Amino acid sequence: MIFTDFAKAIGQLSDPRFKRVLFLGIALTIALLFGIYALFLVLINSFAPEALVLPIVGEITWVKDLLGWGSILFMLILSFFLMIPVASAFTGLFLEDVAKAVEHKYYPALPPTPRIPFREVLVDTLNFLGVLIAANLLAVFVYAFLNVLSPLLFWTLNGYLLGREYFQMAAMRRLGRARAKALRKKHWREIWVAGVLMTVPLTIPLINLLIPVLAAATFTHMFQRLDGGVK
Repeated sequence: MIFTDFAKAIGQLSDPRFKRVLFLGIALTIALLFGIYALFLVLINSFAPEALVLPIVGEITWVKDLLGWGSILFMLILSFFLMIPVASAFTGLFLEDVAKAVEHKYYPALPPTPRIPFREVLVDTLNFLGVLIAANLLAVFVYAFLNVLSPLLFWTLNGYLLGREYFQMAAMRRLGRARAKALRKKHWREIWVAGVLMTVPLTIPLINLLIPVLAAATFTHMFQRLDGGVK
């Protein structure tokens, strides 16, 4: 069932309405990735004002190399980690547009939904993002202890958190907060698995740029199926 939801998301790539959302989503994803990376460099610069020298990449400085090829390569490498908070931030900013494109094609009989106030969306997004960052910071020591198994914990932990967030946001549009939470708790195992399947490709540079949009579409289909909208 999860793969059917994802296949529907992939199958809509040729839809002109979805293409527009996809390209805007990729642009937003790149902007979010670049912004978080710039913040990362600010933190690095505050602790190490001199140039940072990395193997292969070479010298990384703050403003000078932010747009340089060495820095871009470094950003792609770091996207293994950085795309997780990017995907989290993406839900509040763009999930509504993706969901509408999906519903226009697959669920045209559904009544329109009022757009959730931006203030409420922003609060939810920051809360989810805060939980995500805090959980990963707490898990850093466990990652170090597990060595080669640490990616499995990384995918499992963030798959749970991102799946929870994406499904909750998709369901809230139609059910409201309380009913969305109840539905999520009822199907938490399937949502967790879907979240892990989303998180793994998020750690693959370049491919991960497509995932936030496809994940938003996939969880929209999943919500409709689990809520009984699809028989």
